[in-house]
Amino acid sequence: MRKTFVLDTNVLLHDPLALTRFQDNAVVVPIEVVEEIDRFKRDPSEKGRNARQVSRLLDELREKGNLAEGVTIDAASGGTLKVVFCRGETLAQLPPELKGGNGDNNILAVALEQRLQEVMGSHLPVVLVTKDTNLRIKADAVGLTAQDYTTDKVDIADLYPGFCEVWTSAERMDRVKSQGGLPEAELPAGHPPLVANEGVTLVDQAQPNHTLLARFHGASGALQPLQRAPKVRLGPIQPRNREQTFALDLLLDPEIQLVTLIGKAGTGKTLLALAAGLHMVADERVYDRLLVTRPVIPLGKDIGFLPGDIEEKMGPWMQPIIDNLDYLLGANEGHGGSRGNPRTQRNSWTDLKGMGLLEVEAISYIRGRSIPRQYMVVDEAQNLTPHEVKTIVTRVGEGTKIVLTGDPYQIDNPYVDAESNGLTWLVERFKGQDLAGHVTLLRGERSALAELAANLL
Repeated sequence: MRKTFVLDTNVLLHDPLALTRFQDNAVVVPIEVVEEIDRFKRDPSEKGRNARQVSRLLDELREKGNLAEGVTIDAASGGTLKVVFCRGETLAQLPPELKGGNGDNNILAVALEQRLQEVMGSHLPVVLVTKDTNLRIKADAVGLTAQDYTTDKVDIADLYPGFCEVWTSAERMDRVKSQGGLPEAELPAGHPPLVANEGVTLVDQAQPNHTLLARFHGASGALQPLQRAPKVRLGPIQPRNREQTFALDLLLDPEIQLVTLIGKAGTGKTLLALAAGLHMVADERVYDRLLVTRPVIPLGKDIGFLPGDIEEKMGPWMQPIIDNLDYLLGANEGHGGSRGNPRTQRNSWTDLKGMGLLEVEAISYIRGRSIPRQYMVVDEAQNLTPHEVKTIVTRVGEGTKIVLTGDPYQIDNPYVDAESNGLTWLVERFKGQDLAGHVTLLRGERSALAELAANLL
């Protein structure tokens, strides 16, 4: 059944192409939304870019006809678009508490007017689409159907983990090791379909304690045993569990150009990515430079502007990255090296910068760049929107590997949540691609206290 969808401003700022995603339904944009889009168009952030894109799209549709009367969005789908004014008499019908005339109430009045036309039998069923929780509550209170915008949402409970278990015979496991591979068709029936670069734990049916770790290669359609992970950066980091082993296998494979790592605090996402990056840049020389970046979004209340040049301003934001690099490079010295000399340890990562092997920068300045032959790590990627993730990944040049890490349950960006952030969206979009791999890390390895806190608090 066709419906009428009334869109809130935040839907268009979240996804500027939302106007085109309602197939053969009727889309109504209140004039208040156009006014709010106009106020955002000079914003230098992503919201401003999205606002400008929405304005351009509306202007293109305006050339097809009168927006007040309705125009066809796409001839193939049959969807239509209208821009509607808020009538004073409809606004007056709102409860006294909602007659303030602010933006949300005006949008609510437009949706209510569309609803009244539906009741009179001259209109389609009406749904208000908004990402504002309170506006959905208001809509429900006045008898309107309201929904969140879920086109780009991912069910976090069903998120692809990146690995699975397959029970098989010891003979097949021996063939994987001795012959260097086993076609998927020769696995026992009943196992879930494997996807490219998925980690597989082969379990002996007769002796469950006998296991073998492998990876499914999509191009060949065969399981191949994991190579023994080489020591990365002179050995301070080695995988401590099965998931870390799968992750390190993907991180150290130049053929895998995109890796996503998801896990709670302390599972080793950032440390593994940086350790593998240092190894591939400084030891193996596969890449020219390790580029590390993260979104500049504070936890809690922002402390305001920071003094100094760009490097000094970025210091507090990049301190977690620097701490991990100091740990890796400090452990490089072995017993009594830089571990006993804080000054040497503090300068270790700056030495890498001086040699041109390391670059730490804000994600804000990545637009327009082309990044070839670099090992790129994007930390705290759960704070990015799908549009920002697309912008980052499309910067990747020839010979570059990009790793995105994050925890969908620790989001500081008020405009995304565990199901609508760019990291989980990327995992689902690249699932099964030969150039991409993903692992969800489950077990905390930072410390016993950190693991207990992550589970209990």
